[in-house]
Amino acid sequence: MESDRLVVAVAQHAPVPGDVAENARRAAQLVAAAADDGARLLLFPQLSLTGYDLARLDERASWVTAEDPRLDVVREASRARGVTTVVGAPWLAPDGGRLLASVALSPDGAVDVVGKRYLHRAERDLFEPGASAPPLAVDGWRVALAVCYDAAVPEHARAAAERGADVYAVSALYTEGQERRLDVHPAARAMDHRMYALVANLAGAGPGWRSCGGSGVWHPDGRRIAEAGTGPRVVVAALERAEVDRLRADDARNGYLGRTG
Repeated sequence: MESDRLVVAVAQHAPVPGDVAENARRAAQLVAAAADDGARLLLFPQLSLTGYDLARLDERASWVTAEDPRLDVVREASRARGVTTVVGAPWLAPDGGRLLASVALSPDGAVDVVGKRYLHRAERDLFEPGASAPPLAVDGWRVALAVCYDAAVPEHARAAAERGADVYAVSALYTEGQERRLDVHPAARAMDHRMYALVANLAGAGPGWRSCGGSGVWHPDGRRIAEAGTGPRVVVAALERAEVDRLRADDARNGYLGRTG
């Protein structure tokens, strides 16, 4: 059943490097806080369970699996508080496949794994490109997951729109000097396809990078409607179905064919 309103939370999170268990524990705490603010979806950044340090992936303990007990604390928080929680992890599939993944833990216990499709640089040596995936269902809203550079490739959002996405949720790492890219990518994806866009950016710093912050929420007309600043923070925003419907109806009336879904 479709809800007229969806409250979402975006976590600008600075992970403890390499400590999956501790980062999962901290994520569970933020699930509870987001739920207290009414959120039904909580989005974390790229590799939020490990931090972005690819050299650490030589360690078997850095990889997360479907039955990983370290995820239990997040699963339970999501179930207890009715929040779909999307964490970022280096994912080891049962068949041995390796994905730079967004992992959605739903209140009903379902686990959906979406791998980064457009890998770049050293990521190509460690991960396989993710496959196209249907959007998640959250209170009747269709939420498409993207990982970092996916949002820079217009075709990725176009495919999500063709699958009926209402929300484009990007787990990312944008660094100092990329502030303009961080604003333009989600704004363009939102405006082109008349869907809300979310970006959860890593906070802090890692080997060779420092975050530019700027996590937030973008309206289907391209306006930014929430921003996290530069440090660790969770921002919450309410998405309105009427705004999506209004803009899509205007586009249809004016003969604009940017959205094909």
